[in-house]
Order: sequence, then structure tokens, then C-alpha cells
Amino acid sequence: MAGALHSSCFMAPLLLVVLLLIVSPSNAFYLPGSYMHTYSQGEVISAKVNSLTSIETEMPFNYYSLPYCRPQGGIKKSAENLGELLMGDQIDNSPYRFRVNVNESVFLCTTKGLNENDAKLLKQRARDLYQVNMMLDNLPVMRFTEQNGVTVQWTGFPVGYSPAGSSEDYIINHLKFKVLVHEYEGNNVEIIGTGEEGSGVISEIDKKGMSGYQIVGFQVVPCSVKRNAEDFSKLNMYDSIDPVDCPVELKKAQVIRQQERITFTYDVEFVKSDIKWPSRWDAYLKMEAGSKVHWFSIMNSLMVILFLAGIVFVIFLRTVRRDLTRYEELDKESQAQMNEELSGWKLVVGDVFREPTCSKLLCIMVGDGVQILGMAIVTIVFATLGFMSPASRGMLLTGMIVLYLFLGIAAGYVSVRFWRTIKGTSEGWRSVSWLTACFFPGVMFTVLTVLNFVLWKSESTGALPISLFFTLLALWFCISVPLTLVGGFLGTRAEQIEFPVRTNQIPREIPARKCPSWLLVLGAGTLPFGTLFIELFFILSSIWLGRFYYVFGFLLIVLLLLVVVCAEVSVVLTYMNLCVEDWRWWWKAFFAPGSVALYVFLYSINYLVFDLRSLSGPVSAMLYVGYSFLMAFAIMLATGTIGFLTSFAFVHYLFSSVKID
Repeated sequence: MAGALHSSCFMAPLLLVVLLLIVSPSNAFYLPGSYMHTYSQGEVISAKVNSLTSIETEMPFNYYSLPYCRPQGGIKKSAENLGELLMGDQIDNSPYRFRVNVNESVFLCTTKGLNENDAKLLKQRARDLYQVNMMLDNLPVMRFTEQNGVTVQWTGFPVGYSPAGSSEDYIINHLKFKVLVHEYEGNNVEIIGTGEEGSGVISEIDKKGMSGYQIVGFQVVPCSVKRNAEDFSKLNMYDSIDPVDCPVELKKAQVIRQQERITFTYDVEFVKSDIKWPSRWDAYLKMEAGSKVHWFSIMNSLMVILFLAGIVFVIFLRTVRRDLTRYEELDKESQAQMNEELSGWKLVVGDVFREPTCSKLLCIMVGDGVQILGMAIVTIVFATLGFMSPASRGMLLTGMIVLYLFLGIAAGYVSVRFWRTIKGTSEGWRSVSWLTACFFPGVMFTVLTVLNFVLWKSESTGALPISLFFTLLALWFCISVPLTLVGGFLGTRAEQIEFPVRTNQIPREIPARKCPSWLLVLGAGTLPFGTLFIELFFILSSIWLGRFYYVFGFLLIVLLLLVVVCAEVSVVLTYMNLCVEDWRWWWKAFFAPGSVALYVFLYSINYLVFDLRSLSGPVSAMLYVGYSFLMAFAIMLATGTIGFLTSFAFVHYLFSSVKID
């Protein structure tokens, strides 16, 4: 009773801290990710365009791969960080130009007659539901649609559409923009900018000059309008035209057809808003109706899982303590007699630390698991504190890569130290370090290379340029590999972990079991999967449906609970194996929680079949399965490492308490 009371007293403040982390990202402070811009009346600002994306194919393409109007000064690519390049983002300038607080209707251009290839490509992009992703002052354009009486918000607008019952495809060639601006008075305020566009503090002298307008919203109503190409071709870019209402009748819409000339125009309206600049992303981060019910359900299920896992752990801990107490109270003769009469974990004392099969591979996988787990924890903590906002595109992935590279030192240290513990010598530590540095990156590079060839063949912007491939290889070879070797060297100099009992020369025979032990290992993965599968749905939706994922505080809770559950599941399974005199616990301790990866992969396939029904083509399915495999493989290494380290500490503690002559 006292132990349970102590456990609950310990968990109460921990849960309080974790709950506070949920609230902190939204209420405590805001790290915007880019410097705040204030514009003066009539100042010219230009929109940018990102890659065309679709939830049907998951293959991004360049905006200018379609016959859109080009900027007068030519296409200029924006500087992109490593994360943006890996995600397939390709941000270019666009001809869409606005003057602050000036409402106008503008002509852009009239294309030449569409050739066969352009017409076919436009139709294909429209039927594949490709979206144009446009940005103004780093804000994605937003549009609203009505579905079953509910207003749904989307980012981007479609390339075109194919109405039901019609054999024709229509292009979106007229955009009605609404730009929300907040009038800003720069008095008695200091602004600290952080992120991709630099950082700085506005001094007292500059404050008066900062008064003006801030862009806090960017909305669009896309439509298709049939224009007289001959009349509009006489105009110059940015000439004023009469405003137009979006037509409802299809006969007034612009059809996609060979030799058809398409005229692109747009309207812009500036509307003053009370939304302040730090809150301008709130509109993008709103969730669908009924989300609160899901939150309460998830929190309730997580608390139940934690409570049940804690009870199981306490029961086994008390059982072990009782066995140890009885064992130590007996004299030597009684202990010997007890060993002959009783079965259980006490009988494998001479075999429990026997070297496992493929011990080098185990050490390598544990080292890589430490590296991945450390990367995940640090990244999510920083994201929870607001350092990786949606405004900083690609920063999350860039941060993960940088952390992974520098955590190579931890991977080398852990893998080599366990190698020394198992072998009793440092001989071969260089080989272990090298393989640790190459194992997970090697699998990842192999899969990505295969997928990249597929994307190259499809001419997608998601394909990594060959220069980026060499950059990643250079980062791995110049940073991760040397640090892993340094960590391995430190592992050889660290104090060796001594086994508390001696290992017999002849292995003990393992009694036959009615049920194969691998079934128990596979079943053990269901409990960790129950902890994360709901959150996994939101993450998959963020990756494949283009939704913003921002609830990192909750993700941190799920990660902490996952660590606890994986540790407890592994310890329980290890104890059960030892009780049936099975001393081969090493790999089972790793794969018991690591088997959650199998359920994650199967759930990803389930998500593909039932939630991504629109995903079309073998190429898209191949990309999805490839990326899902990499995700599941990383989860296996991380969760397996948690289980193995916990079980090793448990077994070491358990048998260090046994008196052996």
C-alpha cells in the first residue's frame, strides 16, 4: 500500500508538468519563425508559389511546369533549407503583385494556344486534384468550401476541376484575393524576430518608422472565367480591368482544350482586421468540429494504459522482491535444496548473461536506437516550446537531421560499451562503431535512392537533386561517422559493466514450451501501439493530406507514455521468460516493444486503403509504402532500445541481489 501511495505521489507532479506542456505552446509565448514585416500604404508586395501538390498522387511538381504566366523579371527561386528540399518544396516568385491597401482588378497574361502536351498535362493535373500553393508574407493562401452545410477551410486552390456529368475539364484562371491587414503602431514596443529570415531587435529610433500595415490573413476564391483572348491580348501585364463575379454556369467557364488561349486575371481586396501579427497562424491551426471529444477520449485511454501498466509492473516488482527476500533468508544448504525443488528465474543464474546470438548486430541496433530516440525527444521538446512553428518551413526536418548527425557520438558510445560488456574486451570496437554509423543510414539511403529514381522518372520536384544527395553523404561522412567513432572510443575508455554472476561453460537446456515465445513477443507490441495509434492518425493526416500538425505538447505526452509502456512491457516479458527457465532474453527484450513497428506498418497500410482511397497509381502506392517502412523501421529501433536497456538494468539488478558462492 505504501509503495502504491509513493508511486501515485511521484506521478502526480509529473502529470501536472506534462499537462502544463500542452497549454504552453498556445498561451505562454510565440516564436513566429520569421521576422515581422510592416508595410506602408501602397507598398508593392509579391506572392510566391510552392510546388503543386495532390493527395491523390503525393508527387509534387513545379508550378511553372504548367502554362502559367511568368514574372516579368524571370523566375527566381527562393533560398531553401535542407528540410524544404527533402520535402520537395520549390518556392519561386510569381507574377501576382499587390499594392498595400489598394483594391484593384488586374490582367496578367494571355497564353498562346495550348499545344497537345500542355492541354493533356493541364487535364491530368486537374483530374488528379493538384493544388496551387501560394504564399504572401509567408502565409499560405486559404480558401473555404461548403460541404454538407459545414464550412471547410483548405490551403491552396485547385489547378482546375472536372464537373460531374461533364466530359470537359476547366482551368482556374481568375483569383479573387482577400488580404487581411492589421494597422500597426510601432510605439513602446520591442520586437524580436527569429527564424529563417534573420533576427534582430528594433531600437527606439526605428520604432516610429515601423508604423504601417501587417499582413495577418490571405484568402482566395478561385474561379474559371471564359475571356475573349483577342481583346485581352492587347493589354499589358498589370493593366486594370473590370471586376468580375465568378460564374456559376459552365458555359461561361474556361475549358481546357487544345489550341485554346487562356487569360489569367485576378482581383485583390484589402480588409482591415483586429487579428494581431503573432496570432495570424491561429486560423490555419483550427481543428475540425468535435475535436475536443477526441482529445478527452485520447487522454482517458492514455491514463488507463498508464495505470494498468503501472499495476502490472508493481505486481511483478513485488513478486521479485518477495522471492529475493525468501531466498536470502535461507542458509546455504537450504538455498541449495530450494534450487533443486523450485523452478524459475533462479535456476538460470549461470546462463542469464550468456552471449546472445548475433551480439554485434544487437549492439549496433541499440546504438542506432539511442540515436533515433534522442533525436525524437529533443526535437519534440523544442517543437513543444515553440521553436519550430509552421512559419519556419522545413525547420522541423532540418532540426531532426542536425540532431541525428550530432547524436552519433551517443550511438557509438552505447554500442561499443555494450560490445565490451558482452565480449569482455574492447577488441573489434572500430568495426562496431563503423557499422553503427552505417546501419540505419544505409537502410534509409537504399530505400530513398530507389524512391528517388521513381520520382526522377516522373519529373517530380519531390526527387532529390544529385547535389543534395552528395550534400547528405558529405554531412554523414564528415559529421556523423567521425562522431560515432569518437563515441566508440569513449565507450572503450568507460568503466566496464561487470556481470554480477558467472556464466557456466555448458548452456542449460531450455524446457519445451506449449506456446512459441515469438507469439508472446508479437502480442507484447499491442500495448505500446494502443498508446500511440490515435496520434499516429493525426501524424499520417499531416504528412499525406497536407494538414498542419502543431499539437507537439500532446505528442510529447504520447512519447513519454510510450517510453514508460515499452519499458514495462519489456521487463514483464523478460521476467516471464526467466520464470520458465528461458535465459535467451536479449533479443526478446528488444523485439517485445519493438514489435509495435509491425502494427504501425500494418496501420499505415490500413490508412492507405481506407483513408487514402483517392491515392492513385502504383508509383504513389510505392512512395507511400517506402516512406511508411522507413518510419516503422525507425520506431522499431527506438522502442526496441527502450525495452532492451530497461530489461538489461532489471536483469542486472535482479541477479546482483542473488548470493552466489
